[in-house]
Amino acid sequence: MTVRVRIAPSPTGNLHIGTARTAVFNWLFAHNQGGQFILRVEDTDEERSRPEFTQNILDGLTWLGLNWDAGPVFQSKRLDLYRERVKTLIDKGLAYRCYTTAEELDEMREAQKARNQAPRYDNRHRNLTVDEIAKFEAEGRPSVIRFKIEDDREIVWNDLVRGEVSWRGSDLGGDMVIARGSSGAGIGMPLYNLAVVVDDIDMRITQVIRGEDHIANTAKQILLYEAFDVAVPEFAHTPLILDISGKKLSKRDNVTGISEFQAMGFLPEALVNYMTLLGWSPPDNQELFTLDEAAKQFSFDRVNKAGAKFDWDKLDWINSQYLHQMSPENLTEKLIPVWQQAGYPVDPEGNRPWLEQLSALIGPSLTRLTDAVELSRMFFVDEVELSDEAAAELEKEGASQVLEAVIGHLKSHESLTAADAQDIIKQVTKQLNVKKGLVMRSLRAGLTGELHGPDLIQSWVLLYQRELDKTRLHKVLKVDEQEGSTLTQNPEPETSQDKIVVEIPTSEIPVDEMSEPSTVPAVTTGIPKTGATNEQLERIGKQVREILSYLPDYVTGFVKENQRPLTTVGLLIAALVSLRVLVAVLEVLNGIPLVQPTFEIVGMAYSGWFIYRYLLSATTRKELSVKVEEIKEQITGNHSPNP
Repeated sequence: MTVRVRIAPSPTGNLHIGTARTAVFNWLFAHNQGGQFILRVEDTDEERSRPEFTQNILDGLTWLGLNWDAGPVFQSKRLDLYRERVKTLIDKGLAYRCYTTAEELDEMREAQKARNQAPRYDNRHRNLTVDEIAKFEAEGRPSVIRFKIEDDREIVWNDLVRGEVSWRGSDLGGDMVIARGSSGAGIGMPLYNLAVVVDDIDMRITQVIRGEDHIANTAKQILLYEAFDVAVPEFAHTPLILDISGKKLSKRDNVTGISEFQAMGFLPEALVNYMTLLGWSPPDNQELFTLDEAAKQFSFDRVNKAGAKFDWDKLDWINSQYLHQMSPENLTEKLIPVWQQAGYPVDPEGNRPWLEQLSALIGPSLTRLTDAVELSRMFFVDEVELSDEAAAELEKEGASQVLEAVIGHLKSHESLTAADAQDIIKQVTKQLNVKKGLVMRSLRAGLTGELHGPDLIQSWVLLYQRELDKTRLHKVLKVDEQEGSTLTQNPEPETSQDKIVVEIPTSEIPVDEMSEPSTVPAVTTGIPKTGATNEQLERIGKQVREILSYLPDYVTGFVKENQRPLTTVGLLIAALVSLRVLVAVLEVLNGIPLVQPTFEIVGMAYSGWFIYRYLLSATTRKELSVKVEEIKEQITGNHSPNP
């Protein structure tokens, strides 16, 4: 028999994650068994069903990749079939018309409540006489159709997830309504339990896979299968999806429709991967897999009975893994709608190479697709606001000179590659004799308005391609871009005879990119013999202070660069000092009258013991000889274990 399973959502709301997870398990089982996955839309609730919800369900399943083999089948188009089957049950005496009014039902429930009994229908109209039926008809009472359930009946089935499950008929609430009220001999709208059974029989469903909240319905439906004299399908009741507090995740919770997960920036592959793990565990504990990979391993013996708690952190992690593995081309395809929705100027065709470079840059930082809105904002807007950290960085001494030097180097570049950008940073570092960190931080602050973000070099190249880099640096420096002069600059006139020359020859200052300057700058000052003004002396003092400020950096850099030689020299000095101290101590001890004779006596005693121990017998002489040979072998490197 070919395995045939179905997913049967009700279009009274958007596709919920609980329904979608049930669809995943049905799809996995069908593909594992080489069977068929059928879509049925249970839209018999005329008041609450909406066509927009139906479309949302179809779109959601398609987006998740849960393609169906047959359907969609709409219950609303099969009402005549359901009414025909209801009539069959009436003719068999297994169902009957019930004329109980809503008021009578309320009175019955209140009486049961007063007696501390569970509410249930008391089957009062199961055996109406012909006269009673005529009386109710004459009163114009509408009638529902009820299916007979015997209280002493026990319903047992072997659940694929939960093992043996049993229910007593007395726990099912009395005779079950299978069709709504209707006047005269008509049959009203068939209800869920009847329509489901008729559809499953008609579609030859072999396994019914659904949430555990349907277990009570399963007991009722098994009775209907038996009433129609057909084989009962197998049932598998999967664990519910719970919220963080352990309660059932419902449509009233914050987490609801699949379309909302899509809007939050989750990939369908990641979401369906995560839903697979909500209640099922693969045999090898693998966490990342496609639907086809999961289908090969899927079985109900690895589906948990306990509820599965929804974990946002786990979903985010899985989504990030899929994003990080995605090629720039595919990622760009996913990000274009996100950028467009954010209002960014995106040309999907004409600017595709630039967009793919941007995707490659921010891809490793993405957890959700929507993260790209903030991460890439600085590449789409003309101006950026400086964060407090960035503004403080640009106020530091030397930051303005760095940006001015960068602008100067950019003038000689008709294009900018990553290698060009690296080269400019190196040149500016050497030219100004500053740390590379200052150059990098100043440049990032000026270009992006932040001190943290994606790779600076690649960011700079992308901004250069949109002609945004020089514009932003000029704005930070308050420079007129066309005139190339600082707007707030007030140059002071100089005369040749008052000019003071302070030379810091950069050629003598080798600067490693990531280390401190290794040579203290040389200073030469040319001061006219006629004397210097106070202003000139102040300028000299300022430059001298700047040069002296390099001294701590110089010392630190020198120690870092020469750490090993300095350590070796220090150990030698320590050894010499220790030896000198030992000699001095021995000289002092030799000056004490009793010490020298004591040492001589000890030496004589040891010599006597040595002669007695190793020279007076053949055995000990042989032992001594062996030890001497071992020492020789160790010295010459020919030592081998003694057998």
